[in-house]
Amino acid sequence: MATVKLENVTKRFGDLIALDNISIAVEDREFFVLLGQTGAGKTTTLRCIAGLDKPEEGNVYIDNICVNDRTPADRDVAFVFQSHILYPHLTVYENMAFPLHPRKLPPEEIHRRVLDIAKMLHIEHLLMRKPNQLSGGETQRVGLGRAMVRRPQVFLMDEPISNLDAKLRAEMRAEIRWRQRDLGTTTFYVTHDQVEAMSMADRIAVLEEGKIQQLDTPTVIYNHPANLFVAGFIGSPSMNCIPCEITHKNGSLQLILPKGSNEKRSYTIEDNSISATLKDINTETGLVFGIHPEDVFVDHRVVPNSFPAEVYSVEPLGAETIVEITLGPDAAGTQTIMKSVTVPNFEAKIGDTLHISFVPERIHFFNEVTGQTILS
Repeated sequence: MATVKLENVTKRFGDLIALDNISIAVEDREFFVLLGQTGAGKTTTLRCIAGLDKPEEGNVYIDNICVNDRTPADRDVAFVFQSHILYPHLTVYENMAFPLHPRKLPPEEIHRRVLDIAKMLHIEHLLMRKPNQLSGGETQRVGLGRAMVRRPQVFLMDEPISNLDAKLRAEMRAEIRWRQRDLGTTTFYVTHDQVEAMSMADRIAVLEEGKIQQLDTPTVIYNHPANLFVAGFIGSPSMNCIPCEITHKNGSLQLILPKGSNEKRSYTIEDNSISATLKDINTETGLVFGIHPEDVFVDHRVVPNSFPAEVYSVEPLGAETIVEITLGPDAAGTQTIMKSVTVPNFEAKIGDTLHISFVPERIHFFNEVTGQTILS
């Protein structure tokens, strides 16, 4: 298989900088996910690796060989597009077998590969159909299968299962990941779905406006976001990020939520490592408090080191219940909402008063101006 490296790659389209000096090194057999919103530069990154776009600056390496001047055909990569175009006059079987014929494989090997991938993608019953007899989701699976039968050095997958229904999408995540491990093919996978990224990736690069905001394992990115953008993008629901103040009272640090509100809530910071980090920070510096919803505790009873707040909404989801708490209006008059993920049978009604506390060691702080993490 192959390693892939992007070294200081910049790609422009007129005045638009699609990729801004990005560097990525992907190991052999790694499943690497590019995660970001529409327009972040994810697809452009794949196109530069495939040779469909040429960067103005920087180099692309496959197996430590610079491929900047190689054609797409000479790079031995398979590109799975978001929208698949099949040959309309060929059956599904013939479409999937098509890229194997130039390799002059024996017919029995072609047949075996097509059937193997068709079964994995649950499309073996479609093999004799023509493309105009397929649904959108079926077409997408056939396009995915046509790329997978090739066994290239590198898979480049651009949101390949985005058009599938939720149940099949969950199945396909597991199937693609299993097949990638089985084949050992180095894979770049593009998605805007952070659940897909977290569940499939060995490592993730979070992109925003052509820049890498953080590159690490899913666990590290979730537990230690590098900045407010990453914190607000990762997680479902994503991290609560609320402007706050820090004050000193009776020798303890007090977290005041929300900043600028007349209805301020006070919480004593009990974790020594957090207190040590914050004690030397200029309290005039704008801070943003961050906490994952599962680290927010809500209780009908008064509990130690908690503050009261009103229920804004309740979402029973079966496996869990999401309770939204209002902390009152901020300085601009907008309601400040905090989410808590609770047990399935937690009961609360809009307007109830609950007592809010946090997992002390799971508190995060960010610089309000730069967005960079101060404590994560």
